[in-house]
This record gives sequence, C-alpha cells and structure tokens, in this order.
Amino acid sequence: MRIPAIFLLALITTAGAAQPPAAAVATIGQPLPAWREGYLDLHHINTGRGNAAFYILPDGTTIVFDAGELDPTNPRTTSRRNTPERPDTTRRPYAWIAAYIRMFAPGKASTGIDYAIISHFHDDHFGSWYSGAPSSADGKFSLTGITGLGELIPIHRLLTRDYHYPVDPAVLFRQLTPGNSFARTWDNYLAFVADQQTKGMRVEYFRAGSRSQIALLHQPAAWPACYVQNVKSNGWIWTGADSTVKQHFPPVDPADRKTWPDENPLSNALVIHYGPFSYYTGGDNPGNVFLGDAPWRDVETDIAKAVGEVDIATMDHHGNRDALNENFIRTLRPRVWIEQVWTADHPGHEVLIRATSTLLYPGARDLFATNMMEANQLVIGPLVEQSYKSLQGHILVRVLPGGSEYYVIILDDSNPESRVKQVFGPYKAKGN
Repeated sequence: MRIPAIFLLALITTAGAAQPPAAAVATIGQPLPAWREGYLDLHHINTGRGNAAFYILPDGTTIVFDAGELDPTNPRTTSRRNTPERPDTTRRPYAWIAAYIRMFAPGKASTGIDYAIISHFHDDHFGSWYSGAPSSADGKFSLTGITGLGELIPIHRLLTRDYHYPVDPAVLFRQLTPGNSFARTWDNYLAFVADQQTKGMRVEYFRAGSRSQIALLHQPAAWPACYVQNVKSNGWIWTGADSTVKQHFPPVDPADRKTWPDENPLSNALVIHYGPFSYYTGGDNPGNVFLGDAPWRDVETDIAKAVGEVDIATMDHHGNRDALNENFIRTLRPRVWIEQVWTADHPGHEVLIRATSTLLYPGARDLFATNMMEANQLVIGPLVEQSYKSLQGHILVRVLPGGSEYYVIILDDSNPESRVKQVFGPYKAKGN
C-alpha cells in the first residue's frame, strides 16, 4: 500500500474533482502541506516520553488527546527499557508537543487549543512532577505534560474523568507508599487548573454517551457529518443507543482498596466520525483479565459493543499485555491499527498475534508504531516486521473532505521539521 513519491502526483482519488490532488495530501521528502478546510487530521505525536495526539476537525476545531511526560529523574525513564526523547533533548517533551502543534494547527494555534482531553491520570498521559521541572511564568506550578503545554498554548476547555471516583484523592494519597511522587504531581496539576481557570479555561468532566460535549465550534453547519461520540469515562460506558450509559463497575467500598478500579480501566474513550469514516481511541482501557484480577477489569468488551466496527483504532494501553482482547479485536475490525510506543512492553507478543489474526476478522490490516524498540523486534521476531508498515515517526491520519478516503502519513520525528517520511493510501472508509 506504500506509494512512492514519484507516483503521488499522478494519483487521483475516486471522489473526483471535489477532492484535492494527491500532491496536496503529502509528498515524500517534503514538508507536510497545511491542513485545509474539510480535512480531518489526526496527529499522533512522538516525544519518546508518553502519549500525545492532536486532532483538527474539518472546520478547524482543535483537540488535544493527552500530553504525557515521564519523570526524567526516574532511572527507568532513561534506561534501555524505554525509548529516547524525540527529536532530541534541547527542549522538554511538553515544549516539543507545543512546537509540533504550532507547526500544524490552523492559524498556527494563535488562538489556543479548543479542547484538551486527559484520558486518565498517569504520567505518560498527563505529565509527572519532578524536581528541576521549569516553573510557569507566574511561579504557581511546574511545567510538565499538560501543564507545560497549557502554559505555552492556551487551552479553552479541559475535559477529564471525574477524579473523585472511585475515592476522593485524599483517601488515595493515604494509601500510597512513602516517597511516591504522585501527590506532588497531583498538587501541581490542581495548581495549574486553578491558575488557568482565572485566565478563562473551562474545566469539565468527560460525559460518557454525549455526542455534543465536543462540538465543531467554527463552522458546524458546513460539516454536519463530523461529530465526536463520547464512549466511556470511569465506569460509565455508552450503550450505543442515544446518550444512555450503564455502570460497568460494582459498588466501591472506600475502606477496601480491592474494590477500587485502578487508573487504567477508568480511562476516557471516544470515537470520531466523519461521514463513512470512524476512528477510536481509548487511553489505557484494558480487556484481558489475569489471574487474581476481578472480571470487571475487562472494560474493552462493553466498549466494543457500543463502538462497533471502525476504520482506525489506536491500541488500548499502547498494545500492552492486558489490552486488545479477542472480543474487542473481533468487533472493531480496524483496517489500520495505531500504536503509541514508549517502552519495551509495547506491544505484548500475544497482543500482536491477536491483532494480526485473520481468525478474529478477515482481510488486510496495516499497523503503525510511533517508536518501536529494538528489544521488541528481537524478542517478538519476524512478526513485527511482517505486521507493521512503519516502526518510527509521528503518525498522521489525513481524512479527505467528506470522509470517504484517508491516508496514513509518517512524519520524520528525528528533527523539528517533521518532513513527510512515508505515505500510505488512499484507504477507502468502510462506511462507503
């Protein structure tokens, strides 16, 4: 499916004159052509320090989905088990995310980010406080992950899960082992939120089942076929009908930690629809229940029932061993899998076997990873090379006007120019 650069100019889409010429989509070795009205751009940004995604809806509405930053003072972060920083260490990860967004956002993000969503409160998704992190201009909080991004580019609306569930954070902090830095991370995050609210940022809890909480803000009437469906937050999972949700988890006993869901299965999940095209992303939601786990830790099965078949799915939990169960894979059946990688745990060998198995669903599927480690390739072996179309780089999905066709474009993450490295497509949206 890879298209050599010399053939891109000759490629004509089946949508006829209404579609832009292929050269306007991407040409290998050149800078990425700017987003234009009618495109749905889905960027997966690789810093080597956690997840970050940036979406531009067809009218120019912008969404950030996570802005992670691991603690650089933690020995694991800089060990051979984890990926190196990309493109380099001259900036902090949050600053690289901001620079990337400024490069590709409509109007160069001069008016800020319309929506920022934190899938859940783990450092690789929203940033970790650490000693030596830079301070905000007013000195009220440290810059890391989402707090650093929000300092550099204003966030208009921040959406998170309701963090008072399963217990109030104060109860959780009393349970943490001595020396755990999450309490400092949490205090820093709250200081950021309080500071930014005084500057106009709105903060809301992500509402599972809603199709209106995230809306096209600039020209909604021009693109009625594009919408964001909220699927899950905490234990509330959309049923697939109207905006109704059901509670997946049994009642919590605040005195018994065994009854508390851990942070991963509390992740927010959503689907972006654009005409016949659909894209799923869901943080670190798990689906495989290991020995000793409560059966309700499998949230993927109920997510899948609500979501149904999609064109593209990001791998839950980076493709880690507790994610992508058989029901989830068999139901979503994506043509394209996207994996955001920052450690040798991504992907699990058995996860890759399931994701590529035609016994779970027939037909071709292409896999793309932001930062596959050599350790994975050595341990898993030839299945990695056989399955993935690209192992390194920012991953952009560019959906053409109307949603009938899309490309997967790999951008070079080794330098700030982020030039086009590979182009795959056009793919036909399944809803055609």
